[in-house]
Amino acid sequence: MTNPAQQIKRTIDIFAVLAISPLVLVISLVIAIFIRLTDGAPVVFQQTRAGKNGRPFTFYKFRTMRTDVDPFGPSPRSGEDPRLTRLGRFLRLTSLDELPQLWNVLKGDMSLIGPRPLYMAQAAEWNPRQLKRLRVQPGMTGLAQIKGRGSLTIEEKLELDVHYVEQQSLWLDAQIFLTTVFGLFVPKDIYEKKFSHTRDTWSAKNDE
Repeated sequence: MTNPAQQIKRTIDIFAVLAISPLVLVISLVIAIFIRLTDGAPVVFQQTRAGKNGRPFTFYKFRTMRTDVDPFGPSPRSGEDPRLTRLGRFLRLTSLDELPQLWNVLKGDMSLIGPRPLYMAQAAEWNPRQLKRLRVQPGMTGLAQIKGRGSLTIEEKLELDVHYVEQQSLWLDAQIFLTTVFGLFVPKDIYEKKFSHTRDTWSAKNDE
């Protein structure tokens, strides 16, 4: 049974996405055209991720890597990675590659705020505490993203995700949202720099 706070959060998600959809559609159309003209199809990258309660769903992003490379290989560690397209570097730096996830939010697969959706294989290796992050809808941005993003290890991110689940509130969501918005105007290194000592194989895996 959905509690009132979750219902309010879902309502906010829907109204927020619908409110910005005219602008997002225009920007997305321009991005899609540029990707298609400069590097061909596909324009959107799709991947299966773990949603609430571990339910798999199809996750969307604008494609940022060349079509002749493995999109499921190790994650780029800098903007100089030769697998990235020129436009892809810009999209990642500005987080515009995440815009298609607004469709995930509208569908109910994701929320605007919550732990980032990770791989099904990763969830299989989490301990009981870390699995708490699956109790809520994954989000486009979350506590781990505003607290360090690429500078954190996977364990540090998971702990922040669990902290979010344990302390979740509309006020915390508002703080994360505002910090994320203001953070868009601050130059930052988005690429992973710290990896798990015990889980290098999947913690460094590419999310396209």
